[in-house]
Amino acid sequence: CACLLMKLYLIAYAVRVYVNSSSENLQYPVLFVVRQQKGVLSWQVPLIFRGLYQRTYNYQEVSRTLCPSEPAPETGPSEQIIFVDVASMAPFNIAYELLVTRLESFQLETNKPFNFTASPSQPQYFLYKFPQDVDSVIIKVVSDAVYPCSVVSVQDIVCPVYDLDHNVEFNGVYQSMTKQAAITVQRKDFPGEQFFVVFVIKPEDYACGGSFLSIQEMSVENRNVNRTWNLQRTKNLQVTIVPSIKRSVYIQAMFFSFLSFLSFYLGSVVVAFVEMLRSSDVELTGSFGSVLVAGSGIMTSSHPITSSTPEGSSYGAIDESSSSGGRQLSSPERGPPAGSDTDSSVEEESDFDTMPEIESDKNVIRTKVFLYLSDLSRKDRRIVSKKYKIYFWNIITIAVFYALPVIQLVITYQTVVNVTGNQDICYYNFLCAHPLGVLSAFNNILSNVGHTLLGFLFLLIVLRRDILHRRAMEMKDVYTLDYGIPKHFGLFYAMGIALMMEGVLSACYHVCPNYSNFQFDTSFMYMIAGLCMLKLYQTRHPDINASAYSAYASFAVVICLAVLGVVFGKNGMWFWVIFSMIHVLASLALSTQIYYMGRFKIDLGIFRRAAMVLYTDCIQQCSRPMYMLSNVSSPLSPLSAIFGLVYRPRDFASYILGIFICNLLLYLAFYIIMKLRSSEKLLPIPLFCIVATAVVWAAALYFFFQTLSSWEETPAESREKNRPCILLGFFDDHDVWHFLSAAALFFSFLVLLTLDDDLDTVRRDKIPVF
Repeated sequence: CACLLMKLYLIAYAVRVYVNSSSENLQYPVLFVVRQQKGVLSWQVPLIFRGLYQRTYNYQEVSRTLCPSEPAPETGPSEQIIFVDVASMAPFNIAYELLVTRLESFQLETNKPFNFTASPSQPQYFLYKFPQDVDSVIIKVVSDAVYPCSVVSVQDIVCPVYDLDHNVEFNGVYQSMTKQAAITVQRKDFPGEQFFVVFVIKPEDYACGGSFLSIQEMSVENRNVNRTWNLQRTKNLQVTIVPSIKRSVYIQAMFFSFLSFLSFYLGSVVVAFVEMLRSSDVELTGSFGSVLVAGSGIMTSSHPITSSTPEGSSYGAIDESSSSGGRQLSSPERGPPAGSDTDSSVEEESDFDTMPEIESDKNVIRTKVFLYLSDLSRKDRRIVSKKYKIYFWNIITIAVFYALPVIQLVITYQTVVNVTGNQDICYYNFLCAHPLGVLSAFNNILSNVGHTLLGFLFLLIVLRRDILHRRAMEMKDVYTLDYGIPKHFGLFYAMGIALMMEGVLSACYHVCPNYSNFQFDTSFMYMIAGLCMLKLYQTRHPDINASAYSAYASFAVVICLAVLGVVFGKNGMWFWVIFSMIHVLASLALSTQIYYMGRFKIDLGIFRRAAMVLYTDCIQQCSRPMYMLSNVSSPLSPLSAIFGLVYRPRDFASYILGIFICNLLLYLAFYIIMKLRSSEKLLPIPLFCIVATAVVWAAALYFFFQTLSSWEETPAESREKNRPCILLGFFDDHDVWHFLSAAALFFSFLVLLTLDDDLDTVRRDKIPVF
């Protein structure tokens, strides 16, 4: 045994002890114990690290920094005694080398890069003190080499300092790292206004996504491999500590976020005011009979338009024999009093004899070669309106029951991050993650305010149209009753709620984005895409659109598949086979139901009927389809299924969302093309919304594909994609995606709301179905 005594004057520097021994005898290691005034530090040589599956890594060179003890201000520099005890139980002599050095560059400075080298047996840590005018700093660490895997930790000024692989996670905040890491540190979290920055190199790389040696390579006989592996575990690092943003930037960012979207409210008020003035001008001049301006303004008619269609030949035609100036209808809508859809009583479709017997045969009507809107809008308006209002009430129920557990879960995630200090749990863009209170990345949450504000604005716009439509119904306006697309607003209300909930759940996801909760960010996107397709189909097929119960049940199945895909989709070929079969069969069933206008029954006789249709239409005689299939995206189903089977994308949730969006875009394009082919026109407002939608979506997708993190990889690999803020020094590319996607969805909704305003003065028996 040997004991060394050292007297040191410690002011603002630290001492580093280096030891080396050529002995590789694990039975008789050399033990080193350093006794200080406030602590004891010990290790052995060879130093042993244990990795995965109990693999061991031995190091003959060890270097440790002693925990500095800063003198009290009232006493000034003081003498401190340090004892270094060296011992071994070996029955023979063991040579060792001991070197004690003073670290001149122990304290890090603001905005000044510092370069150093570390290894598993030679960790490093340094001191940083907050300047007087700085309340928050960002610790940026970079390295040219991806491996070896390392850990960056921020710890309070407490001895001992945890600077080894097996204990670095015991204290403070830490991140794993390959080429880049960043930790935001606030003065309020450290009472002494100073902290240690600790750098530890891990003995294996699997935690950072790298490979590790096989059992054969790590066998006792192959010591040379172990020695070579240890020599390669040295990493050059550079650390720079820069001041973070000030509180004034938070205020500017919040003002920018709210004012940007409140400007949409101002624009909507201006447009509504202009339309009101135009409506007033038309009413004063009396140049038209009855006009709906942009589908909302009302003008009473002094010159009713009569129909040349024979009485009873089409639903929605105006009865020439009416004694009330053409305002009485030959349809069942004439029976109930106007505005009776607000009646609190519950009506069923079977309670009303809605049409003559010859007109009640759906099979006869829906097999006509050329269908018009009057053929598929035959049900009582009150019943259909109540049917679509169920979409609104159901989505509110779904939102409450879905959002509350999500909020509780992400609060738990954030609490775990704050308590444990493990920043590998959440996949932030750490170079642009601005904390506020308990939230680690407030900017990612704030940027979702657009979805909520614009969703609420869309609800207000729909409510205005709904109120004006009710007033027109009360006035028995002929254009409201028998002209244009039937106005049912339940799906629009549901779309507005879905947009608001997308903002809420996206914010919840970004409280702690990771592999386990990504579906929170996409669940209501599925609903938005599905509701948009349902609304587009309902426009020309109001009587045969899906019920709210079946639609939401379908969305539930999709979300279940998304969860299963996240869990089993990575390596389960069997899952992709089953999913592809379900996908193709469901698409085929939906396309068949659409083609046969809701008259195709799905039961045990479906296969016999399908075989008969195939034989008669394809084998016995080749006949073209009677209608152009509305669901033009049906060929996309087998293509997307084949793509999934071949490539098996890791991000299964985004894969399903891509299928929904592609179907919606193709259907919308088909609808607009068919609308123009039918000699219908696009008014200025929907045309502006279409152009704005295309432009904003293009810009939004550009920022969406600027990947800043990826939970498909390890946290360390994800941090390699981190980039600084690009907007106001507060928002990153993904935040800009949130802003633009909210605006794009809002314009998309307006397209659906205003697309057929040109038909408000066209009789329904003249509006084609497609």
